[in-house]
Amino acid sequence: METLIKNFKDLRITDVPIVGGKNASLGEMFNQLSVEGVRVPDGFATTSKAFWLYLNENKLEQPLKDLLKSLDRKDFKNLQEVGAKARKLILEGKFSNDFSKAIEDAYLHLQEIPDTEVAVRSSATAEDLPEASFAGQHDTFLNVRGKKALLQSIKQCFASLYTDRAIKYREDKSFAHHDIALSVGVQLMVRADKGCSGVGFTIEPESGFENVILLSGVWGLGENIVQGIVNPDEFYVFKPTLEQGKNAIIQKKLGNKEMTMIYAESNGQAAVTNIPTKIEKQNQFILTDAEVLELAKWALIIEKHYKKSMDIEWAKDGITNKLYITQARPETVHTTKTKNKFTVYKLKEKGDILAKGNAIGSKIIVGTARMLDSPKDGYKLLKGDILISENTSPDWDPLLKKAGGVITNRGGRTSHAAIVARELGVPAVVGTDNATQTIKDGETITLSCAEGKTGFVYRGILKYNQKNIDFGKIYLPQTEAKFILSDPEKAFQLAMYPNNGVGLLRIEFIVTHKIKIHPMALVNFDKLEDKAAKKEIEILTKKHPNKPTFFVNQLAEGIATIAAAFYPKEVIVRMSDFKTNEYANLIGGSQFEPKEENPMIGFRGAARYYNKLYKDGFALECQAIKKVREEMGLTNVKVMIPFCRTLEEGKNVIESMAKNKLVQGENNLEVYMMVEIPSNVILAEEFADIFDGFSIGSNDLTQLTLGIDRDSELMTSHFDENNPAAKKMIAMAIEKANKKGIKIGLCGQAPSDFPEFASFLVNAGINSISFNPDALLQGIQNINKAETQRNKFLPVVSFKAKKKTKII
Repeated sequence: METLIKNFKDLRITDVPIVGGKNASLGEMFNQLSVEGVRVPDGFATTSKAFWLYLNENKLEQPLKDLLKSLDRKDFKNLQEVGAKARKLILEGKFSNDFSKAIEDAYLHLQEIPDTEVAVRSSATAEDLPEASFAGQHDTFLNVRGKKALLQSIKQCFASLYTDRAIKYREDKSFAHHDIALSVGVQLMVRADKGCSGVGFTIEPESGFENVILLSGVWGLGENIVQGIVNPDEFYVFKPTLEQGKNAIIQKKLGNKEMTMIYAESNGQAAVTNIPTKIEKQNQFILTDAEVLELAKWALIIEKHYKKSMDIEWAKDGITNKLYITQARPETVHTTKTKNKFTVYKLKEKGDILAKGNAIGSKIIVGTARMLDSPKDGYKLLKGDILISENTSPDWDPLLKKAGGVITNRGGRTSHAAIVARELGVPAVVGTDNATQTIKDGETITLSCAEGKTGFVYRGILKYNQKNIDFGKIYLPQTEAKFILSDPEKAFQLAMYPNNGVGLLRIEFIVTHKIKIHPMALVNFDKLEDKAAKKEIEILTKKHPNKPTFFVNQLAEGIATIAAAFYPKEVIVRMSDFKTNEYANLIGGSQFEPKEENPMIGFRGAARYYNKLYKDGFALECQAIKKVREEMGLTNVKVMIPFCRTLEEGKNVIESMAKNKLVQGENNLEVYMMVEIPSNVILAEEFADIFDGFSIGSNDLTQLTLGIDRDSELMTSHFDENNPAAKKMIAMAIEKANKKGIKIGLCGQAPSDFPEFASFLVNAGINSISFNPDALLQGIQNINKAETQRNKFLPVVSFKAKKKTKII
């Protein structure tokens, strides 16, 4: 009897051949991780022996084998017919009295009250291997009550071994159909219908960045998130500072969650219905920060226990308000990838944007748009076409392998379409809202997932580059090679490149793209005169406790994402350096900005920070930095002050920061200064007594040395960083910084464009050079060449291992 049923308390991960990957993992966590606080609902599982006995007693083995022999393995034209017949054979069988009795006894033992609700889940014995995931291939039944409904659900799980998608998946993965048994897990029901549920990855699913946990979820049952019916909430949690006990949520994204899936009454067996989510709940995160952190800690415990990246499912019981882990399996996409080899895609041109959403993968493809309403329309899809639909479910799986790309209106990064696209290695843009309306069936489109976390669909054929890079063959030079960055969406992918951190993080991109609002318009919202701007601000900030907090939180998330990606390497954040005309273009900005004839050398940089016209805005910037460093724990963030004209100005800025509780030296906070004005070079030694380090802004320094407006088209040919006067200023700054014993770097394009300029900097004794992402690898090559020519025979550092060896 006991060989037919196994209680979770008697299961371990080594029992995969007996109860499949899903049930073995549940038993493992129930037994091994409960003591660490991970909450897993109790249950039992039918064994593989029970499945084989069922087939034998009902004489189903040979009929199933004969049926599978008839499968068209070339075009799979008879897949639906074969699948339907196989399922019918299994459903028509009968359970033995022993098996029925074993199930009923285990169910009775599990019950706290008569007819306790349970979840009934399929678990294949070849399931959840690192090289393949059977996620979504077999059926699950929720809220099952009573013996009769339970027995019927278990039989339906048995039959789901032969769903069309499961048959096709096994064919694709070369699994022998007759070697796989189906175990069924019966687990106490978590009432997520009255709460919320979702999924999580202990690795960033697009880039494979290993230091974050992505949690996503929806109100009600999780099927809405799996099928991509609604766009979920998303939370990114940074592992290293989570372990330090910090509020390590570095990014939160509120999904629309327009529908909530709940249970419907149907004779004791699972039945669900989708109802509209109330507006106030759509505008509310499904989890508190404390709950996000609790789930993230559990995810980290699970990952450490299994010693691999994991894909988990979780649920919150709306009656008890307790969180539970309901499933955990190995992450299968990045596990088998070679870490140091990348294919980089880059658009050479831009076009009309037809749709945008969550980018899945990092590829670019061109293809024919093929609009499909359901899998029944699959005959329309030719190999390489870009499939466009409202959303997809596991029933679409046999089709998706033919698609060159996928676009859906609904769904987040953990939706079915996203998971399958990753596994198949095809690019996808999910959660576009309107792709089925804006894209015409049959038109040629370009799908780009190479521009960060946002994917774009462009009209027509756009040219793009594709380049294979083996980072294992790249050496980092002694002179540090850093990034110039601005877009948080690209941070996790770029962190995989050889680098020494971020030498310049421009926050202006975050302000213009994520915040969009002038900070003083938020501080002085009640005094804002522009009614249209006021209305727009109300819309953008309605989900935040107050207007200034919106600025602080959005800026902090953007900075934290980049700081986390490169942690523990330093990330130097330059405080805002908009010119007055640029600030005026922000929402509500015109009221708070003076009009200047020459903004380039006007009210910009350090002069603003302690001036009454902007000091309250600067206070918000300081609060964001403070939140990133102290609350989130990302102490690798340093601050840099731009366009600081005088020593007195430098002191005023340091004092202003201190008033905003951002104190130089406290919690190891370093404050750098941009060297971009001749006065910075002339008085470099005096400025070194105020600041902890320098970074040369070669564009502004060249501009002000030569007296050339770098924005003037007429003077473009005269602007030259290689000009002897500009180079002499740079060399002087480096010499004085070295004399004072403080670090000095340079941010600019010239060291990558001109090998001789890189050589000049290396010979002058620069500590670091920062490059735009597209110039980094060329820049590293130029620095290495310069250091070789200098013939110092210094040891070379591998970017991955941080040892004086080549990457192997």
